[in-house]
Amino acid sequence: MEDISDAAARAARDLRVVFSRLRRRIREVAQDADLTPSQESALSLVGKHGAATASALAAAERVRPQSMATTLAALEQHGLISRTPDPDDGRRQLVTLTDAGRARVEGNRQVREEWLARAFQDRYSDGERQTILAALELMQRLSRP
Repeated sequence: MEDISDAAARAARDLRVVFSRLRRRIREVAQDADLTPSQESALSLVGKHGAATASALAAAERVRPQSMATTLAALEQHGLISRTPDPDDGRRQLVTLTDAGRARVEGNRQVREEWLARAFQDRYSDGERQTILAALELMQRLSRP
């Protein structure tokens, strides 16, 4: 890292730490005691991308198919997902959210957004929020290919 300035290295390190802590805190806000973090993650993934096979979900979550099968079985027991035969390949099943699963995903999303908006409202002045918005606009460059 000899051609990287100290300021750039510090910004990278500090940003990673802050984002990790914020991501963990946001997850805690809507964490339901009856689901594990991996179950919450899989449920959110199905909610975000729609019908998917267990193997596609395992690949997306970077877990073994057996681990995903266990996770999906628990979600099915909670009545949050259902499985139906894949119309393109009857040997596979598609995982979708039930109405209860959809309500839970949407409820969690809303709780997280409300918590974050309230935190911005309560912890920062209007000027600070404008600075954060300007910084986020600059940060958009990092998310582009």
